[in-house]
Amino acid sequence: MAYLTQKTIKQQVSFEGIALHSGKNVNICIKPANPNHGIVFKRIDLDRNNLVYPNFLNVTNTSLNTTIENDFGVKVSTIEHLMGALFGLGIDNVLIEINNEEVPILDGSAKEFIKEILCSGFDVSDKPIKIVKINKKVEYSDGERFISIEPSTLSLDIDFELKYQNPIIGNQRNKVKVYEDDLTDVYNSRTFCLFEDIEIIKKNGLAKGGSLENAIVVKDTKILNEKGLRNKKEFVNHKILDCIGDLYTSGFRIIANVKCSQGGHYLTNQLLRKTFQDEKNYSILEIKERNLPYTLINKTLLKSIA
Repeated sequence: MAYLTQKTIKQQVSFEGIALHSGKNVNICIKPANPNHGIVFKRIDLDRNNLVYPNFLNVTNTSLNTTIENDFGVKVSTIEHLMGALFGLGIDNVLIEINNEEVPILDGSAKEFIKEILCSGFDVSDKPIKIVKINKKVEYSDGERFISIEPSTLSLDIDFELKYQNPIIGNQRNKVKVYEDDLTDVYNSRTFCLFEDIEIIKKNGLAKGGSLENAIVVKDTKILNEKGLRNKKEFVNHKILDCIGDLYTSGFRIIANVKCSQGGHYLTNQLLRKTFQDEKNYSILEIKERNLPYTLINKTLLKSIA
């Protein structure tokens, strides 16, 4: 079965679009890879030293996106939505060729990544997957913001809370079981910002490619996007999407309970660094049918691709 062994895509999948922060047009091609290859980015605009691994220790920037960098200073940024899609679909091995420094934002969610990868189909190997099981509670806080990870018997549960003074966003909270729930709303939820923050963000050289086509913009008591929200909890659901993608920089799917209040890329990365610095905090398990904890990809997706 697909959820017991390592998986790649059956056919390569390509995307073209604007990069959210640089504003540049970018092409990426996701290609099948052999078992134990892992997820690897390749900057094809460079001739050498162009492989970048999405590992939490390689994360060098968490300001409004997750950026990874290799030992030669070669970067790939805004990886979180694509990583979230790969996590949710149970993809263990792919080569991601990219001709610039930033993954295209597409519609601001993981929706298009999920759709096209599903259309590609999957190639399932006979090599077992490995997972990380959390053994001890680990916490990281930054003022009023915090994130924690603790043991779970069977699943990956994410409990995320968002607090904004803006009345449209307000206080939102959602809890999902990543391997069991229908996460369509999570994967379809777009990045967002406050209208009054746009000028500051752009002064910092970011969001050059941002528009109402790839982000929700909230101004006072109005959502400026013509069609409004895709779901009632789109703001916090997008944060959960980011969290899933950032957790996959561990290199494994995870069995744990994650709780977060007002977090983001920085907190998730710091949590992973703190967790993996002590081997007592976790175990790496090779999954076989006799010790499988439920499924390690979403059950709804399993049914749709069986």
